[in-house]
Formats: sequence, C-alpha cells, structure tokens
Amino acid sequence: MDNPVRVRFAPSPTGGLHIGGVRTALYNYLLAKQTGGQFIIRIEDTDQSRFVQGAEQYIYEALSWLGIEADESPQKGGEWGPYTQSERKEIYQKYAKQLLRNGHAYYAFDTTEELEAMRDRLVAAKSKNPSYNAISRMQMKNSLTLPEDDVAARLASGDPYVIRLKVPHKQQVRFNDLVRGWVMVHSSAIDDKVLMKSDGMPTYHLANIVDDHMMKITHVIRGEEWLPSAPLHILLYQCLGWKTPQFAHLPLILRPDGNGKLSKRVADDLGFPIFPLNWTDDQGNQSEGYKEKGYLPEALVNFLAFLGWNPGDNQELFSMEALIETFSVARIGKSGAKFDIEKAKWFNQQYLRAKPNETLLSYLKAGLEANQIDYSRYTEAQLLQICELMKERATFPNDLWKDAQFLFSAPTHYDEKVIHKKWNERVVDVLKGFQKSVEELDNYTGEKAKATLHELIEQEGLKLGQLMPALRVTLTGVGAGPDLGSIMDILGKEEVINRLDKAFEVISIPVK
Repeated sequence: MDNPVRVRFAPSPTGGLHIGGVRTALYNYLLAKQTGGQFIIRIEDTDQSRFVQGAEQYIYEALSWLGIEADESPQKGGEWGPYTQSERKEIYQKYAKQLLRNGHAYYAFDTTEELEAMRDRLVAAKSKNPSYNAISRMQMKNSLTLPEDDVAARLASGDPYVIRLKVPHKQQVRFNDLVRGWVMVHSSAIDDKVLMKSDGMPTYHLANIVDDHMMKITHVIRGEEWLPSAPLHILLYQCLGWKTPQFAHLPLILRPDGNGKLSKRVADDLGFPIFPLNWTDDQGNQSEGYKEKGYLPEALVNFLAFLGWNPGDNQELFSMEALIETFSVARIGKSGAKFDIEKAKWFNQQYLRAKPNETLLSYLKAGLEANQIDYSRYTEAQLLQICELMKERATFPNDLWKDAQFLFSAPTHYDEKVIHKKWNERVVDVLKGFQKSVEELDNYTGEKAKATLHELIEQEGLKLGQLMPALRVTLTGVGAGPDLGSIMDILGKEEVINRLDKAFEVISIPVK
C-alpha cells in the first residue's frame, strides 16, 4: 500500500455500544495493526439532541476491556485533532461555504410544512423518488429558485436555512467496495441531502467526509447500513476535489434465526447481552454486559471476528495477535452473519479451560468469598486441584464455584430421579461395604477408593451404572459431574465416610 493505513471507528455517544459496533471497531483495529497503520477513535456528536451523558466514556472503557486501543482519540489526542466533531464546527462551515461558492451546494429556506406538502404532492403523483432532489428542488424555496437579492436579504435577516448538496441531475456514481465489489447508483436515486442544519451544526454526511479527509483516513470500514449513503459520500468527495478512501461495508449481524438484524429487543427476549459492559440508560434501565455475564475479553473478540469473516481453514481459536496476523478484508463475506450465542459460550469455554489453574483459582476464590462460602479446610494445592477438576465443565468463571459447592458443604438434598432409579437395598449394602473398605484403607487417595469400588462392583456382579450414580448422589447430591475418584481425593477419607453415613440416615429406599 502506498500510504500508511489509517482507519477510524466513529461512534455516536447516544447510548451503550452495540456489539455490532464493537465488531466494526475490531475489524478496523485488526487492519491497522496488521499493516503497521493507525487506528483512530472519533466521536461523532453532531446530533446534540441524542447525546447521552456517560456514553462516550463507556465507549472507551468497553473497547479498552477488549484490548482495542486507539492510536489517536479524544483521550489520547493526535496530530489531526480535535477528535470530537462538536469541537470542529468552524471546519465544517468552511467546507460548506466552499461547496456553496463552487456551485455544489445551495441554501434552502423551506419550512417543515412546505417540505411535508412537497412530499405529499410527489407521493400523490406516484413519483419513484419522492424527495428533495434535482427535479423537485426547482419548485421549492431555495437559492436556486429565489432571486439573489431575496436570498441575500433572507440571510442578512437571520431567516432559518439549511445547506443542501446539489446532486448532479444525470450522473452514474460508482465505486469499488472491498467487500461487495463494484457498486453503481444513478444520481437520480440520490436526494439533495442536508449538509448543514439550521443550528449551524453539520449532518453526518458532511462531517464524516471532511473529518476522514483531514484525518487522512485511507479505509472506511463500516456497517452495511451505511451502504445506501456511500454514493452520496462519493459525490461529496468529488465535489470537494478530494481523493476517495477505500470503502468496505460489513455484512449485517443477524438475529439467531437469521430473520432480520440483531437488535437490543431481540437480545433481551432471547436472554443474552447486546452490550460489552453493563449499561444504564438515561431512563435508569439496566442492561447486563458480556463482561459482567462472565465472558472473557479474548473469547468475545474471537467470537466477534468470526461474525462475517473466516480465515479460510478450519482453525477457530485465534488470539488477538493471531487475528492481526491472519485477518484479511478480502475474506469478509457479503451475507449477513447469524449471531449464535451458543457459539459465543463455546469460545468462552475454550479460553477458560486454557487459563492456568492459578488464574482460575482467583476466579474460584472471588466467587466463594462473594457468596460467603468457607474454603479454609482446603490447602492452596487442593484448591488448585478443584480448579483443574471443574474447568472442563465450566463455561463462565462463576461456574467454578457454583458447580463446586458440593466440595465445600455436604449435600442437603439428593437427586430424586437418581434415588428412585438407583437406590435399593442391594446398592445400600454394597455402599456400606465400600464405606468399610475406605475406613480400612492405608494412605488413602481418591484413586485407591475408586479402585476399591470397582473391586466391590466386580465381586457383587453389578454393573458400574447400577452403583456409581448412587455413590455420586451420596457425595454430591446430584447424579452427574466430574470424575468420582478426583472428588473423593479432594473430599478426603473422613468426609467421604461422613457423607455416606448421612446418606444412609436420610435417604429412604423408594417403594417400587
């Protein structure tokens, strides 16, 4: 590439950062880091009516948690700042006036009522494009239709106005999208968008073009929802005489059934987060984030990378470093990507299992302490053993303590299904024999206890399935779980004997 790659993520501080926005930020970041370029965060806050207090800081915190750090931003500064649009008002006005001087834009003085009346007329006339455009503008109140002295008088007296782009009447607009290939739109399908609003603030269309040019953005990677605006943006670049960056419009993130775009409402209904971190909106409504739900940042990054991109082989687990090395815009698909929360959980499982037990121990202790569960009977080595035992079944860090509770306190309830199917006089007799054998064991270990159990089963002519669930339920209260030998090793000889005693006392043999 001739110039250093410079990409930007330009969110609006209007609420929590949607997970789709995080994916956009990630793809921009990966391209920048892979090419030795720069990743810029720019805050697009020109629509002050939608500004939400705390939203900007939330964006920084969410991206930082995921390891997506900007090279330039409102926080870090940089050579091409300021990086907040509301601080760049005079810059936009300068270029709006340039467009006016060069005949590429015009003043429009139409009232809301006049605009509504125009649209009604066009709809009634069955117009294919009922909008303010190259044809309809000639019947409206603007500097193209009004005498020059009238326009000057209106401007001098402070009449409200907007500045609109003068879209060429007959022109083919085309550009080569890095994801979608050649896109061609006739200018008759593009309306004369407002570039500067009556309050003197720019619309997104003008501000983002000016900012991208001045900040030397080489690649614009953004969501598919901006594809219809791209031809307008191409026209703006041409009108201003600027080189156009390369565009890549990302596929939509779809709801799990594939029917429509993933929204907060859909995510709420299906019970999974839509925001990376906890978010409280300006109405006080709280939404749980992926972080607080127990997702690891590296797992979420890996999951999001695969929502629209693939490496071209069967590898699925990629660290951020591996993603940076492997990522390619050319391998981003055109079709929408279904959001599969079960796959997100799978990624979390893989990354959790790969953590060293010392890290898992910090999760385990945090959960136990938060829930006031005493773990003082165990040594550090035994707690690490618990982590090793529980991690194969854990999806989230909290699962470590939740699923291991039976190791810290004896069960008070026993799985009724297991009791009904497996608890009978013969099984109880064999378990009592097992208890006696355990009492007699020298140098007790869980493996020795398990070997003793197998010997008894063989001697009694039983099958594993007849006795193992019954023993498990006496020790843990449930009929399924980690390896019994490991459980008995951690519990220790005395506790195994005590739990068997208690089970014999409280579990009745069901009447068949």
